[in-house]
Amino acid sequence: MKREYTFFLVLLVATAITTAIWFFFPEQMTYRIFLSVLAVTVIYCIFSLLLDTVFRKKISDTKSRYTATKVISVLEILLMAIIVARIWVEDVSTLVVFFGIIGAGVAIALQDVFKNFAGSITILLSGTYSVGDRIEIDGRYGDVMDIGIMNTTMMELRSWVDGDQATGRLTIVPNGKVITSPVNNYTKDHSFIWDEIQVPVTYRSDWRRAIEIITTIAKTETAEINRLANREIEEIGEKYYLPRRDIEPAVYVRITDNWIMLSVRYVTNARERRIMHARLSRLILEALEKEATIEVSSTTMEVSVIQKRVEPEEGSG
Repeated sequence: MKREYTFFLVLLVATAITTAIWFFFPEQMTYRIFLSVLAVTVIYCIFSLLLDTVFRKKISDTKSRYTATKVISVLEILLMAIIVARIWVEDVSTLVVFFGIIGAGVAIALQDVFKNFAGSITILLSGTYSVGDRIEIDGRYGDVMDIGIMNTTMMELRSWVDGDQATGRLTIVPNGKVITSPVNNYTKDHSFIWDEIQVPVTYRSDWRRAIEIITTIAKTETAEINRLANREIEEIGEKYYLPRRDIEPAVYVRITDNWIMLSVRYVTNARERRIMHARLSRLILEALEKEATIEVSSTTMEVSVIQKRVEPEEGSG
């Protein structure tokens, strides 16, 4: 808030200066300048200081408070633009024509800027994503940290880092991408996703026993998230058309030229996918290592060398 109060003091000084100029030079131009600065000062005081302080105190939820603050800032800028334009253009019809001509020219020159601004309005009104959501947009993955008037700031995920973990870079995405590109939201309305682990076993392995072991481990480790996912699916069904889906862990079998591929499908928290993936992989490997009849396969080649004994011919030597 220190920055806001400093800017408010600057506006007060500017208001005092324009008041003095208008007092000593009482002309139409100086009067309009005085009114413009005064309007900006009053609007800034009401929106940035009073309303923002009230929302910060009344709203305890961080995401809701952030959204309210952003809406206030957008309304503040729009109101300033309208009142200042009204001060300088007295005739309403002239004002409409003025905005039309200026708007057409600016829209052509700054179409990307307007698209980004329209994207920010779309994000706020439609709830495509909000601060804290994990999204993929225009091929970029990240956790949303800030939704500005023109851009969205994310903590980048993936890239050179395996799994859904942060790289440490901040990714800036123009809000206009919401209009032109699909958005994948991993945490909107629910907190879970499906993941899979593939375990290849040799043909001479007891693959039925392997399925039993893998299924038992997956069900044990995902029991809690399964209960949460069931509840969230019921809530989603009240908002969207969502056919009933089985979220219990399951193992699927696929025959290949080299091995039997066992794919275990399970539900996990969207923000803990790599952690769950690593824990299940470790437990599955440890369990299969104890089984003498199960052998995990790999892309290696077994070479068998057969030595043939040559018998000496009769009558030789």
